[in-house]
Amino acid sequence: MNGFVLGGVSSGVGKTVATLAITAALEDTGHDVQPAKAGPDFIDPSHHEAVAGRPSRTLDLWLCGEDGLRRNYHRGEGDVCVVEGVMGLYDGDGSSTAMVAEALDLPVVLVVDASAGMESVAATARGFQTYADDIGREIEVAGIVAQRAHGGRHETGIREALPDSLTYFGRIPPNSALEIPDRHLGLEMADEAPIPEDALAEAAETIDVEQLVHVARDPAPPSTACETGSSPGDPIVAVADDAAFCFRYPATIERVRERANLVTFSPIAGDPVPECDGVYLPGGYPELHAEALESAGTLSELGRLASDGLPILGECGGLMALSQTLTTTEGDTHEMAGVLPADVTMRERYQALDHVELVAIDETLTAGNGERLRGHEFHYSEATVDGDARFAFETVRGTGIDGTHDGLTEYRALGTYAHVHPESGAFDAFLDRL
Repeated sequence: MNGFVLGGVSSGVGKTVATLAITAALEDTGHDVQPAKAGPDFIDPSHHEAVAGRPSRTLDLWLCGEDGLRRNYHRGEGDVCVVEGVMGLYDGDGSSTAMVAEALDLPVVLVVDASAGMESVAATARGFQTYADDIGREIEVAGIVAQRAHGGRHETGIREALPDSLTYFGRIPPNSALEIPDRHLGLEMADEAPIPEDALAEAAETIDVEQLVHVARDPAPPSTACETGSSPGDPIVAVADDAAFCFRYPATIERVRERANLVTFSPIAGDPVPECDGVYLPGGYPELHAEALESAGTLSELGRLASDGLPILGECGGLMALSQTLTTTEGDTHEMAGVLPADVTMRERYQALDHVELVAIDETLTAGNGERLRGHEFHYSEATVDGDARFAFETVRGTGIDGTHDGLTEYRALGTYAHVHPESGAFDAFLDRL
């Protein structure tokens, strides 16, 4: 599957809108698009899936490693992969967009804000092109998409200013309907703030699909493939799936289905916990649904099941739901599952944002004693833990729960602020312990 990477000159330049417009343009011309996201984000991929009709692949070197990166890429479907970058092209020491493009040997199409420039757009793009050589990155900046660019003289000025080494792949016209609202964790999810189809169709008309398809290429395959297929004797894993628990990587669900039988339930709706051998509570927005979670009864049931020894893994929002209480930014406190000895409070500013590395203090649900896990943390909540709280991990990199530890554990339940990818081995370890 041929592909290319959409790298931005900075955060906020409009990479997501450009990705969606290009995906729509490719689909409109008969191509079958596989969307992907460089970096650990969950929100942008929800917009990708809404337009492309299939889950977006997670491509992050820190989370997956180079071979895992290729595995995730090649498990995609379609004939063209459109990879949205993270932050600016070269930003990030754990897994920048440039690092992902280099590891996969994919060309970079640079998204440049052209709202107030013409020749300067070309100068900016040329600088990003030559900087790769300056820092020894073997990537090809093939050309640009001009974000927020008008037609006529504005577009002509940009095209004529570009050197021969940079291709003009089209523009995204300025249109307020293309702006996606945001909140504390980034953009709103696609089901909350979909882009109007007519606005996206208009933006797609100004994209040079033929040039994009021509520049795309196919990365080398991974050295090893993943297992596939579950059997009747495999464990049953119940996965929370609703607006409060919506941050999960497609590869995680795939991995669980490869080794177990997966069932879903909605804590917001008050679904009873399915009969199962283990529960996975992904991250999401429990703070936006705290009242419903408190009154629904599912979390109380999880508390009882945890005390009976049911293995439960909670990531970020899952950690919050497993805690004793959750206090919103408005100051309202709600009872949660009461499994983990912590009280969680939402803050106005983010408390952690980074790639993380954890070392297991002892054997736990997702790692053996001394094993290391790599993941990602991004949260606005703060957990105050009881004095007798037990931690599963020391933090080698990242903030964790108290600055030096992550992973609260009680009974056979584990809650962490770290989101991990199945390539870390964490979910294999979890399934092995069921």
